[in-house]
Amino acid sequence: MLITGEIRVVVVADDPLVRAGLKRLLEDDEDIQVVGQISEDEEIEAALNTYQPDAVVWDLGWEPSDSIERLAEVSAEELPVIALLPNEMEASDAYTAGARGLLLRETLSETLAAAVRAVIRGLVVRDLELSEGIPAFKTEEQPFLLEELTLRELEVLSLLAEGLTNKAIAQHLGISEYTVKFHVNTIFRKLGAQSRTEAAVRAARLGLITL
Repeated sequence: MLITGEIRVVVVADDPLVRAGLKRLLEDDEDIQVVGQISEDEEIEAALNTYQPDAVVWDLGWEPSDSIERLAEVSAEELPVIALLPNEMEASDAYTAGARGLLLRETLSETLAAAVRAVIRGLVVRDLELSEGIPAFKTEEQPFLLEELTLRELEVLSLLAEGLTNKAIAQHLGISEYTVKFHVNTIFRKLGAQSRTEAAVRAARLGLITL
C-alpha cells in the first residue's frame, strides 16, 4: 500500500475535455502524477497493466449506468477507483460495482486529491450529498445484511468462503468470470465487507455459511 511519495493515477473518461480537466485538477497537487488518460472504448485492463497506477479516477458521465459494468471489471481487481457522478441516483450501483470513492463531478481539486490519498490507504470516501444513495458501513460487532442475498449470491459466497478463486468459482457454477466478479462485489456491499475474508466471517456470524 502506498503511503508516501508520488501517487500514480489513471483518468478514465469518454470526453477528452473531461480527461484533460481532471488531469489539471489532480496535478494541482504536487504529489500526484496522472500517468495515463483512457476512454471507455479502450482496452482498460491492458492499459492499467501498462501504466501500473495506484488509483483510478473515473468520470461516469451523465449516464453512469452505461459505465458501471466496465467499472466493476476494474475494481474487482482490487485497484482503488474513485467514481465521479452527476447526482446520487447511481451512487449505490457504483458502490456495488466496487468504487471506493464516490464524488460529484464538480468536486474541487483539493477534495479529489484528498480522496485519492484516502482510497490508496484502504479507506472509502463519499460526498455527503451522495449519502442518501449509498448504504452505510456497519461495525463488525453488529453484522447484518443490508439486503437479502439471492440464491446465486449464496452459492458464490459459499465457494468464496472455501477459498476458491473467481476463475474456479466460474468453472464450478458454469458462469463467466466477469459474472462472478459482479456477484462478489454485490456480496461485499450487502454484507458491508471490504475483503473476501471479512465477507466470509460476517456471513458465518449471520448463519449464512459455516466455516
